[in-house]
Amino acid sequence: MEIEKVKSRQPIPENAKRVFKGKIFDVYQWEQKMYDGSIEIFEKLKRPDTVVVFPVLPDGRIILTEQEQPNRGLFLGTAGGRVENGEDIIEAAKRELLEETGYKADEYILWKAEQIIDKIDWNIYTFVAKGAKKIAEQELDSGEKIKLKLVNFEEFIEVALNENFEEKQIIPNLFEAKLYPEKMQELKKLFTPK
Repeated sequence: MEIEKVKSRQPIPENAKRVFKGKIFDVYQWEQKMYDGSIEIFEKLKRPDTVVVFPVLPDGRIILTEQEQPNRGLFLGTAGGRVENGEDIIEAAKRELLEETGYKADEYILWKAEQIIDKIDWNIYTFVAKGAKKIAEQELDSGEKIKLKLVNFEEFIEVALNENFEEKQIIPNLFEAKLYPEKMQELKKLFTPK
């Protein structure tokens, strides 16, 4: 499966210069002509894209995570992380799922792909991974503590609407599903095992 990069609604112009290179974020600046003819300096951040994976077990349970990272309290989420330089998006999703959970899946369905903040060139690719099976132990980064939490679909909806849930990009979909029965049916179908 080849996944196209999300096109920015406010792309970094070709004449922009990188003025700062960080470990995660780079800052780009450029001169922009204003409506009154004056010139202003505009800027935008750029960072590696992120993959988020919601694994579904053959019995229908969904794997969520209870995570802790340095300088951050406990939070709920799912497997995911940065796409490495030169890495394919789907390969990043498979790698992050395996590293953070020890599971691999038979099928990856792209649920959402979006750039949620115009001022940051950063895409989030959210997958549902069906047929997840444990094949290894977790291989966590030194700054990660991750405990797996298996939930059914109804529990997933409630947990994901908790303010401590990390994957904020799916919240509108969950509220929409709670409001409209046909959207709830679509969401259940997406999370139904193979």
